[in-house]
Amino acid sequence: QVQLVESGGGLVQAGGSLRLSCAASGSISSINAMGWYRQAPGKQRELVAYIISGGSTSYSDSVKGRFTISRDNAKNTVYLQMNSLKPEDTAVYYCNADMCLWGTRCPPAFQSWGQGTQVTVSS
Repeated sequence: QVQLVESGGGLVQAGGSLRLSCAASGSISSINAMGWYRQAPGKQRELVAYIISGGSTSYSDSVKGRFTISRDNAKNTVYLQMNSLKPEDTAVYYCNADMCLWGTRCPPAFQSWGQGTQVTVSS
């Protein structure tokens, strides 16, 4: 019904950059917010950044000033530009969307997750 497809992960040296993309498709009437989470081995999934429909953004302290989240509402796509990457940024990055679907009551909003994309930063 709804699908989030991520791309852009990979292996990069410390100090390098990567750009993640996440495209949402399906019976979506509106998207309230989109965000990126990450999960490192042996750790809990944590919020990295999110952006709401009006364009306001929020970042975790660990990535503030290095990562930038942006959104193309026309394409239902969210991006995460990651600069000055550090080995501790190594994790699987997951896209999340909070949305309303055609033919269903909203609120409550529908939550969807992407399959995850691996980001590995070597020292």
